[in-house]
Amino acid sequence: MAKLRPEQLQGALQKQLAPIYLISGDEPLLVQESCDLIRASARKQGFTERVLYHGDKSFDWNTLLTEANSLSLFSERKILELRIENGKPGDAGSKALIEYANLPSEDNLLLIVTPKLDGNAQRSKWFKALDKVGATVQIWPINEHQLPHWLEQRLRNAGLNASRETVSLLAAQVEGNLLAAAQEVEKLKLLANEGEVTADMVSGMVTDSARYDVFSLIDKALHGDARAAVKCLNGLRSEGTEAITVLWALTREIRTLSNMAHGLEQGKAFDWAAKQAGVWDKRKALVKNALRHLKQPQLQTLLRKANAIDKAIKGMRDADPWDELLDLTLNLSGTFSITPGVQRLALTLS
Repeated sequence: MAKLRPEQLQGALQKQLAPIYLISGDEPLLVQESCDLIRASARKQGFTERVLYHGDKSFDWNTLLTEANSLSLFSERKILELRIENGKPGDAGSKALIEYANLPSEDNLLLIVTPKLDGNAQRSKWFKALDKVGATVQIWPINEHQLPHWLEQRLRNAGLNASRETVSLLAAQVEGNLLAAAQEVEKLKLLANEGEVTADMVSGMVTDSARYDVFSLIDKALHGDARAAVKCLNGLRSEGTEAITVLWALTREIRTLSNMAHGLEQGKAFDWAAKQAGVWDKRKALVKNALRHLKQPQLQTLLRKANAIDKAIKGMRDADPWDELLDLTLNLSGTFSITPGVQRLALTLS
């Protein structure tokens, strides 16, 4: 599998369209833009139908294989988009992906989207099977030192010029929120005179994004700052973030905490349990703080609640997903309006 950086993807697509693409990473904007590039390139080559799947625990993996082998009513080539929210397809998913990779169809393009995959995942049989026939784009977060260079490149691609000081000011304004940064660059395209972006323009016209991103929401919740977490959630909603994106981030973190709690219950040392759960060193303090007020029974209840929210988003339950995401965010922050026992009863009846 050709390993590509996001900036290499467009050039690779212009040369050849692979039958399988695996996009892995935890930076939503770059993941979305990579997927957009692949879809656009595929559409130019006649892949006009798109089928979206979520590879969660309830997913029937035979559905993917059946769809891959079925002929479209109008003989259209299909993009089969598979989102594996925890990056672990399980035994059934691994078997299905290996089977698909052994006989990829010319009439289908398989686009797989996962969070960052660790070394164990990249050594798995399913990954190696995909490795033989497809391409992967590994997306890494843009840290504060890399952000000015990323912004400078983004401005240049938009036909804009800016001094180093102006770029630094823009970086400070968006505070690492790449989605906000991309939106501000689009605004500057309309405002810049002959493509020149000035510091005064950035100071006067660029909105302070306040980092309303899903990862900031998670960090504030783990810290126990319910007020700040709710503010982030409301900001995400007002910015048009999809509820499924927020739910994905919350569920992923709750599952990590649950794995940690289970390991600690078995007598494992915190550092060892953190390593097995894939918790980075810089996040250990946040996780330890969260586990002081969230125990395994509560975390299991939150996972069931997340599953109920997923059904609401998909129209399988009559409920407002954002209201329930608010409750889930408060719970992750350590704030429970009703007792866990009553919550479990409510979930059973829903």
